Amino acid sequence: MIIAIDGPAASGKGTLGRRIAAHYGLRHLDTGLLYRAVALKLIHRDMLDDADAGAEEARTLDPAFLADPMLRSEAAGAGASIVSVYPQVRQALLEFQRRFASEAPGAVLDGRDIGTVICPDADAKLFVIASAEERARRRALELRGRGEDVDEEAILADIRARDHRDMSRANAPLKAADDAVTLDTTALDADAAFAAAVAIVDRLVARARTA
Repeated sequence: MIIAIDGPAASGKGTLGRRIAAHYGLRHLDTGLLYRAVALKLIHRDMLDDADAGAEEARTLDPAFLADPMLRSEAAGAGASIVSVYPQVRQALLEFQRRFASEAPGAVLDGRDIGTVICPDADAKLFVIASAEERARRRALELRGRGEDVDEEAILADIRARDHRDMSRANAPLKAADDAVTLDTTALDADAAFAAAVAIVDRLVARARTA
């Protein structure tokens, strides 16, 4: 079983992805970490604007690097939104993601283009959204929880800029797949969002198996 979860930054798709994977006994891949990893490598080399260098880093990416806590930093997140527009980087990471999804017993992948590009034949597709203001509030809470000083207005501006980049890029823009179900988590806590997501997945999988 393959479950695709897409949505903008800080919409809650990562938390949902982990919980849904555990619920169904599947593996989980936060595909945004792949782009964050490439971005962080380029930041360290002061080459964030070099698409060819990004493709090189993507092709040689060590999966163990995905555990680096620096990948959760705001700098890595902003950098990921930049490198994700590079076609060379997206192509280099495409096969990695498809191989992960195809291995038994299946997987939950969350990102920006899972249902539209990476796994267009996924058994269930969710498009998770929330208002920009609520996403900024959540991100600020997360960062404060790590002891970081945050400017929520700056976070909101960054989220809006990232939304614009993600939705307007020519290659695999952020959008809901035609057969995805949209889940708005603006007014939902983590447990309510999880319950709603499981109900949607159960319905979609049952429908697919009887089709």
